[in-house]
Amino acid sequence: MADSPHIDGEEETQATAAELEAAGQSALFGGPVDSGPEKPAPLAAAAAASPAAKPVAAQPYRVLARKYRPQTFAELIGQDAMVKTLANAIARDRLAHAFLMTGVRGVGKTSTARLIAKALNCVGPDGQGGPTIDPCGQCEPCVAIAEGRHIDVIEMDAASHTGVDDVREIIEAVRYAAVSARYKIYIIDEVHMLSRNAFNALLKTLEEPPAHVKFLFATTEVDKLPVTVLSRCQRFDLRRISTPLLQQHFAGICVKEGVEAESDALAMVAAAAEGSVRDGLSILDQAIAHADLEGGGKVTGERVRDMLGLADRSALRTLFAALLNGDPQGLLALVDNQYSLGVEPLALMRSLMDICHRITVAQVGRSGGEAATAEERALIEEWAEKLSPGQLHRLWQLLLKGHEEVRQAPDPLVAAQMALLRVMHAADMPDPGTLAKKLEEMAASGAFAGATPATGGAGGDAAPQARVGLRRLTGLRLSNRSSIRAFPAI
Repeated sequence: MADSPHIDGEEETQATAAELEAAGQSALFGGPVDSGPEKPAPLAAAAAASPAAKPVAAQPYRVLARKYRPQTFAELIGQDAMVKTLANAIARDRLAHAFLMTGVRGVGKTSTARLIAKALNCVGPDGQGGPTIDPCGQCEPCVAIAEGRHIDVIEMDAASHTGVDDVREIIEAVRYAAVSARYKIYIIDEVHMLSRNAFNALLKTLEEPPAHVKFLFATTEVDKLPVTVLSRCQRFDLRRISTPLLQQHFAGICVKEGVEAESDALAMVAAAAEGSVRDGLSILDQAIAHADLEGGGKVTGERVRDMLGLADRSALRTLFAALLNGDPQGLLALVDNQYSLGVEPLALMRSLMDICHRITVAQVGRSGGEAATAEERALIEEWAEKLSPGQLHRLWQLLLKGHEEVRQAPDPLVAAQMALLRVMHAADMPDPGTLAKKLEEMAASGAFAGATPATGGAGGDAAPQARVGLRRLTGLRLSNRSSIRAFPAI
């Protein structure tokens, strides 16, 4: 009986150690641990806290170009002719054994190849469907192809698999039937990178493949493909996407992303994309990240203009007006101002060329409806009425020459200033047609009567009169060789 207090004290010490262990487990693993049946309250607390103790891992961010890759032909924009052809071929069971998709970057060549693979192998939600232009996206083949893990859809990058050995693997594998799909499909991206021997090795299989095999080629440089390969494929030329369609597409994506964007900003992004959806989505992704958080993350035209290094359209119109009005000081001040704002001289020359093109197009009958604002549209139409076609074409040639000089110059700003000053001084020079017409008028009015040679009589010859008139207009006597030698060589 004397030992009982010692035993009771030991049990009390062990209970305290269990509580300490429970406290340590709670600190390490984020929730209290049950230390014994006599304490149900911590167990209930642990059960209540367990859902919060396992946070869901955040998914990594996917860029817009990957997130909004078209998953159906209805989402593929700007390629209606190709979609119609494929739909009719599937409906009539007239599917070719090889397809070639060509076009510039970012118009949907690889996406189209994957969509064709889904359309040919789709079995429908019930598993009983056949080839369709509208794949369900729910069956196992559609899901596996979208995730890039289907065993019968082999995608190969020809840029890193260029040799005969890589093609030999394809030739040996086509003999075997598909494992789980209707067709075994080979998608070869950048097919123009294959070597000449690799193309030759593929010819026979490409001409007479097994019935269960389809080849889908994609390339940006179709002119590098042998004619023998082109003749064995059904070719689709994917078009550039128009700027209004790109702007509409980007506006829909901004709505899905919950981002507010100005129409002017989206128009600049669409114009900078140059017909490529992927390029435009990459620029839009950057513009969304560039937007000010203080303004609610709104994508504004000013921010996009600064990001792309573009000139303000109103400043461009002022600069073009100074160019036409012959204001050298104002011209140089505007160029320096745009340069200080981050506008590259090459982009400035390109923008002035764009204005000249718009005026010329408006002059031949098409209105200035492509202008972003009504003010710009009215100004373009006004310039189209005032300027002659010869002046516009000469202005275009001078700007184009200046653009090349700025591109190659060691100091682009100085080259742009000199080029624009040359354009301004040449704006008042008459074109050859106007000069010839003026000479004819002067000859008809008798302005050359005093310069008639003595041997020519009263009537004289028109050629000497024209030469004298030309000398009077230019202020330079061609017969005076010393005056010509006085000018340095250019």
